[in-house]
Amino acid sequence: MPSVLPLGDPAPADGLLPPQALAGVEHRKFGLYVHIPFCAVRCGYCDFNTYTATELGGGASQDAYAGTAVTELDFAATAMDASGLPRRPLSTVFFGGGTPTLLPAEDLARILRAAVAHWGLEPGAEVTTEANPDSVTPESLKVLADAGFTRVSFGMQSAVPHVLKVLDRTHTPSRVPLVVQWAREAGLAVSLDLIYGTPGESMADWQLSLETALSYEPDHISAYALIVEDGTKLAAQIRRGEVAGIDDDDHAAKYELADQLISEAGLTWYEVSNWSKTPEQACRHNLAYWRGDDWWGIGPGAHSHVGGVRWWNVKHPTAYANRLAAGDSPAAGRETLDAETREVERIMLEARLGTGLSVDALDKVGRHAMAGLIAEELVDPGAAFKGRLVLTLKGRLLADAVVRRILPD
Repeated sequence: MPSVLPLGDPAPADGLLPPQALAGVEHRKFGLYVHIPFCAVRCGYCDFNTYTATELGGGASQDAYAGTAVTELDFAATAMDASGLPRRPLSTVFFGGGTPTLLPAEDLARILRAAVAHWGLEPGAEVTTEANPDSVTPESLKVLADAGFTRVSFGMQSAVPHVLKVLDRTHTPSRVPLVVQWAREAGLAVSLDLIYGTPGESMADWQLSLETALSYEPDHISAYALIVEDGTKLAAQIRRGEVAGIDDDDHAAKYELADQLISEAGLTWYEVSNWSKTPEQACRHNLAYWRGDDWWGIGPGAHSHVGGVRWWNVKHPTAYANRLAAGDSPAAGRETLDAETREVERIMLEARLGTGLSVDALDKVGRHAMAGLIAEELVDPGAAFKGRLVLTLKGRLLADAVVRRILPD
């Protein structure tokens, strides 16, 4: 969730959606994203909408935040009902941030219970929270599991202390195996997030991080290239020459190593930056983004999408809380995508999946261009012959640099 909101049309204060949002609703899954905007320390590379203050005033404080989020859940249910959208059970719920687990586990459980009261959960629904290794305990993880959470995604990032220091991460490498064990004992599936390409990270450092993460036998691994965003502490450090810059060739080599080692460990690549032990353990919430399903985003700066209508909330927690307290939508703006834009985005997003994109989705020009993509070694010729556009390793690297810019978080 980049901290700079896009431009768009004014969003109505009542939150009502146009008739377009209803078209085809019976064919789309419905999910929920809950943004928790608090962090103990702001990492130097982070451009997300996060805050380190524990008391921002009114409903924006950490203590009051769960109640404010529940107010938006109530608003969302009312707005969708009034717009004529049928109530659909939630297929996925994802708590992201920030550090969701900075809030008491019971607060996260309260938010989840309120969502379930409105929409219910599909059988076998996926309910995830992100967490830092130093923000959970065995007791808090048990509370989350008892409340209905099914998986936890730990921000491991690296197993190397000097890399964690550059990233401003506050946990120690020795903490990660402990929290993985606690999560498993609570009955939660485990995902580990890694970052590669940090200034000063050698190939040996990255290999150690991969091998260490794999030794914990996670159900899922995400490996993201470090992107240096303007306005961040890390961008200023690079500009001043205090740390080295980002090397695209280094990123490519590290991605290739990640794919090799993670695949050899038995996890299957299913999306540019993600691998899972089984298809069932792929992150279904993120797959919903890439497949164009519906989701409502709760929290300051959160993005939502329903039937080609996309909107985003005001950024600051205080402005967010004040709008809800007044009975108004917290949305700062929205856009209604036309058919051409939706089709282009569908092609861009589905092409980054391991299942690929049906060649039939391409027009005549697009199908003709595939020959060039195959020649450039960006598309797997075998899959193309079978009617699917599936990216090669080289193609994944190029796609990630482009497509991550339009993802909601």
